[in-house]
Amino acid sequence: MGKNPTTLIRDAIVLSMDAEIGDLPRGQVLVEGKRIAAVGRDLGPVVADRVIDANGGIVIPGFVDTHRHMWEAILRGYAARDTLEGYFERILFGIGPELTPRDLAVSEALSARAALDAGITTVQDTSDINETPARTDAIVAALQESGLRAVFAYGLSRPYVSRHGSGFPDDVRRVRAQLLPDDDALVTMALETQNGDDAAERRNAALARELDVLTAHHVRSSIRPSRLRELGALRPRTTFVHGNGLDADELAVIADSGGSLSIAPVVEQAMGLGNPMITQALAVPGLPVCLSVDVEVTSPTDMFSQMRSLYLAARSASTTSGPTVRDILRFATLDGARALGLDGRVGSITPGKEADLLLLRTDRADAFPVTDPYGAVVLQMDRSHVDTVLVAGTAHKLDGRPTRDDTALIDTARGTIRRLTRAGVLDGFAA
Repeated sequence: MGKNPTTLIRDAIVLSMDAEIGDLPRGQVLVEGKRIAAVGRDLGPVVADRVIDANGGIVIPGFVDTHRHMWEAILRGYAARDTLEGYFERILFGIGPELTPRDLAVSEALSARAALDAGITTVQDTSDINETPARTDAIVAALQESGLRAVFAYGLSRPYVSRHGSGFPDDVRRVRAQLLPDDDALVTMALETQNGDDAAERRNAALARELDVLTAHHVRSSIRPSRLRELGALRPRTTFVHGNGLDADELAVIADSGGSLSIAPVVEQAMGLGNPMITQALAVPGLPVCLSVDVEVTSPTDMFSQMRSLYLAARSASTTSGPTVRDILRFATLDGARALGLDGRVGSITPGKEADLLLLRTDRADAFPVTDPYGAVVLQMDRSHVDTVLVAGTAHKLDGRPTRDDTALIDTARGTIRRLTRAGVLDGFAA
């Protein structure tokens, strides 16, 4: 049996997110195969297949996006000025039903490439577009081909819910048994449950229990976690999304259930959901916070924008309390992995975990000097600083360039946009 390929990153500022390892002002990270083999100030003589000289760059765990509707990437920027109601009408009920399984596969691939290019190595795909097995199969296949670590949170399209209710069809059992049976694979399964009648909420919770998968659930002042508890449908470790308008008691329900709050600060402010619930969440003992891109029809596709937006929202609410830049980076990495049940595999630079790693270049005039590496990542950097991206040890970006050619994908997406424009599905849109 051949030796696992090795990668050595040297001369790096290491922000490990591991309490025992801590931060290394000058350190090395050794990867063997898909796992982190060693982390330290000096690993001694190491012969590696690939040596990356960080030159004082910053190594962090890959970003974790806990809530993104990846099927919308083909419509990127299309709803920049829409409110939530306009988004529902134009995107979910208007354009979504017109997309073919092939269109959805292209969109998933675009979203995955954008995530990897920006250093997001894990995404929970809150896939609220499933209606037929053909759609689902195309989406899952695209995720598995992408190389992204993904949690496919099977959800239902809004038109389907309006016709049949929010209870999941039996096809979720097929998806679990045939497409996503392996919880150690790069792509795993969850359920994206939608607000529905009592019977649907109970059915969906029972299916999540039967299939042994986690759930994601959008909540706000009119959609309360306490209702799920009253129905016996509150699943432990659920990723609750947004939460705008929830009071402290409702947030405590999330905390007590072992759930987390996924904040999408750009979309929440742009679509009028309200200010991000960061100060309220931090006031509730034991409530983890994580971050998400949400919808690419409105939001930028990188985690730098989300971190900065959340930090500024918190600072505008209070300049004397709130999260530190270290907290913000933890929300975007380790706490995101915990929310998705993946913290045993990723989320920190810990020997034995899978090597989802990100190297950020600092040897540029717009990043040097680094007086506070957490402040540099959260407040000074963007996707242009992303030099190297590894997912389970596989390189998706090296020396600032993607390892895959996007030309064919972009050509296919351009053809999709032209077809939808000619059909009148997209208004005033040019590829």
